[in-house]
Amino acid sequence: MGALVIVALVAMATFWVAAGGGTGGLVEIDEAGPRTFQFQVDVNAADWSELAQLPGIGETLARRIVESRRNEGHFQTLDDLRRVRGIGPRILERMRPYLRPLEKNNSQNTP
Repeated sequence: MGALVIVALVAMATFWVAAGGGTGGLVEIDEAGPRTFQFQVDVNAADWSELAQLPGIGETLARRIVESRRNEGHFQTLDDLRRVRGIGPRILERMRPYLRPLEKNNSQNTP
């Protein structure tokens, strides 16, 4: 039984050394800083579930955006999102950092 404990301790020490040991290669979860992620959505290609992740947008408003795109054509500018009922200047400004700039080839009127 003692030999099994010694083998386990040697294995743990070997793993610790291989993973960086005392050189700081291991990351303590309590010391890791917060990570931020930036994503951008193409309003002319995203489905409602992607749009619902944007600040100020829930499922209902996201579905309205998709419906507007389907019925009235692609958004030519980001300001065109104001045609969607429920999107005013404040919500649009909260969304804007998460929206990809619209390219000229997205301005066609086909969904």
